[in-house]
Amino acid sequence: MGQAITRQGDVSPLDGFMRRLLRLPASADAGQTAEKAFGTSLLISTVRCLLTYVLLPLLKPVIDLSGGVGPVLGLVIGAVSAAAIVYSMRRFWRVNHRWRWGYTALGGGILVLLVIQAVGDVAALL
Repeated sequence: MGQAITRQGDVSPLDGFMRRLLRLPASADAGQTAEKAFGTSLLISTVRCLLTYVLLPLLKPVIDLSGGVGPVLGLVIGAVSAAAIVYSMRRFWRVNHRWRWGYTALGGGILVLLVIQAVGDVAALL
């Protein structure tokens, strides 16, 4: 993965909008790298998926006996995952990484799925 590939002066209106949305300065920080943030986010997402789709279904009978722990755990894991995705997006945008739009689309899709999962978890708690 390359670092910044666009010059600091080449900011489109849409890029400017995303920088404001992510609360980043208007110019790129070429000294930072996005690879570490991407790796961290990917690791957290992997752990979340393993917990949500492998470990929790296996432990469902035990968790159901303890009453309401599953949805709470799902909300906590989802919140950590969402924070990691936003953190990675900020890093990609901070360095004007060439894959910033692709990662934003992928991360945005995952964030939508996390919100849907959170709605289901909250409904299960109520």
